[in-house]
Amino acid sequence: MVNAREVAWRVFAAEYNASTLDVSGEGEKSPSYVVSPTGARINRLYVVGVVTDVENVGTANEPLYRARLSDPTGTFFLSAGQYQPTAAGILGKLRPPAFVAVMGKSRAYTAEGGGRFLSVRPEMVREVDAAIRDYWSYEACASLKQRLDCLEEAGEMNPPTVEGLVALGYPQALASGTILALSHYKEPQVERYRALLLETLRELVRSVGGAPLGRPGEPTKPGIEVVAAEEEALEAEPASLPEEEAAPSSDDAEAAVLQLIESLDRTGKGAPWEDLVAAAAKQGLEKTRLEEATAALLDKGEIYEPELGKMKRI
Repeated sequence: MVNAREVAWRVFAAEYNASTLDVSGEGEKSPSYVVSPTGARINRLYVVGVVTDVENVGTANEPLYRARLSDPTGTFFLSAGQYQPTAAGILGKLRPPAFVAVMGKSRAYTAEGGGRFLSVRPEMVREVDAAIRDYWSYEACASLKQRLDCLEEAGEMNPPTVEGLVALGYPQALASGTILALSHYKEPQVERYRALLLETLRELVRSVGGAPLGRPGEPTKPGIEVVAAEEEALEAEPASLPEEEAAPSSDDAEAAVLQLIESLDRTGKGAPWEDLVAAAAKQGLEKTRLEEATAALLDKGEIYEPELGKMKRI
């Protein structure tokens, strides 16, 4: 069985930098994870923000670029060198300040003095605009809310289990991360992160000024109405999750995704991810299943990412 590619988590910098738990899978080549206080078990991240500075701490022949990327809550630290040539090349050409989207791997290390540092090792870097930054903030808020709801559900279980959370409708990756977070952090500070979430949503309302929230080519959502509704939902009691319909088998989902990628690749440069999400939803394939199928196809070498945000069949 081919392992699914890791989920690219949407996590705010404040939470990522507060993570103090590292775990590794079994086996020599198993991935390592940074587990956040709200249960995000992070191997890969997708973050969008403003790159405020870029510095080459290597040499002209072997550059090693370090950059700071700020989101509404804090700063991500990026590092790309000879093993990430595409990302390093783009970082080297950036002229801060610039809105940038980054897909990358989580990295934790301990300095000689004992200090712990977290960074992101970019796989792909793309310059974007303020609208994409705002949409990412909205997605990160929605992701954080789901994690907080899962954490509270787990806290009411005796004992909390991965199987119990999955039965409630939470994804396997989130359920396992939540159990790890409860065990390690003891008091996960749910209220602190709910306050951070509400403040970020308020900033988002001020940023969009009532403008639609949505990616280009995607049906838009009225910004203030969506965010206001999200705030009301956060302040209310967590609603029970609807029962999930029977999901298609992995093979069926992969075949469906392959067909969608081929049909949506109208320019020959790949199918836009936002179009793929919308088309999959019409076929009853939820985003989590789409990500799992896409990850499996990437690992099998049947598709690839010619650029950030696009999928192409090989």
